[in-house]
Amino acid sequence: MAKLKIVKIGDDTLRKVSRPVDAITPRILTLLDDMIETMHDADGCGLAAPQVGVLRRIVVVEVEPGQTIELINPKIVAYAGEQQAEEGCLSIPGRWGITKRPKHVTVRATNRKGEVFEVSGSDLLARALCHEIDHLDGKMFIDCMIEELK
Repeated sequence: MAKLKIVKIGDDTLRKVSRPVDAITPRILTLLDDMIETMHDADGCGLAAPQVGVLRRIVVVEVEPGQTIELINPKIVAYAGEQQAEEGCLSIPGRWGITKRPKHVTVRATNRKGEVFEVSGSDLLARALCHEIDHLDGKMFIDCMIEELK
């Protein structure tokens, strides 16, 4: 595994739409492993492939230590409620704000074995899933920020 460089705001990659993953290759598996290592090293709870300069629809999320969720081609299939909470981003260091997100989401994705699965989460997990999936469409938390924190 290798620690990857996290691209920062201002890099055009963060504003582009990522391509779907058509096949789970050894390269995709290595990317997943490297993204997890990079997320842990940066003390983050999520990381999307565009944040490491790769325009593929891949996300890793870990809001509970040791419970990493790997999502290939994730799509939000259901959401409910509303929450407003503090958010930050590894690609925008030092900047925090309050965002409005769904309270609960269900995401359908493919795992590293090529199996389709669903994951549901509330509160921080819902926020993290939405935040990282937004990255795949060139969106950042500052686009849905309702109040900047200093």
